[in-house]
Amino acid sequence: MNVVNIHKRHINQPKADVVRLIKTLSKKEDKVWPNDNWPPMRFKNGLKVGEKGGHGIIRYEVEAFFPERLIVFKFLQPKGFNGIHKFEIEEINANTTLVTHSIIMKTMNFMTTLKWVLAIRWLHDALIENAFDTIENNSLEIKKHTTWSIWVEFLRFILKKIR
Repeated sequence: MNVVNIHKRHINQPKADVVRLIKTLSKKEDKVWPNDNWPPMRFKNGLKVGEKGGHGIIRYEVEAFFPERLIVFKFLQPKGFNGIHKFEIEEINANTTLVTHSIIMKTMNFMTTLKWVLAIRWLHDALIENAFDTIENNSLEIKKHTTWSIWVEFLRFILKKIR
């Protein structure tokens, strides 16, 4: 199955400020990843081309890293996820930056497709919206938190029970 999953958010911050936040991704002082509710993104030696890491059961390798505009990760796990996910940063104007997260991949067998359709897609969508909230919340007094669907709540409940 071909998968194209794109999330975009206009951040009311200059690009330089957003880039500073993106550069903290996967570090101890991460200001992007919603670590309070999701498994942390980890790379042993930080974001560098060729570095392997991931979050939860999802594993990937840094394929490209241009901190001012693009980070590309190539999927390693789950088996059958063939493709990439990426963050892109684009200046819209002096005070607005567009952050885009995309997954472009193929699921290579029935079980992987089923996992994507029934669970991983829903969890991923919630995680990315929470990450965008985290980016925005670095400059907001009233914090944002995208609510999860009942399906995401159910999946998270099930995952906690089987761990």
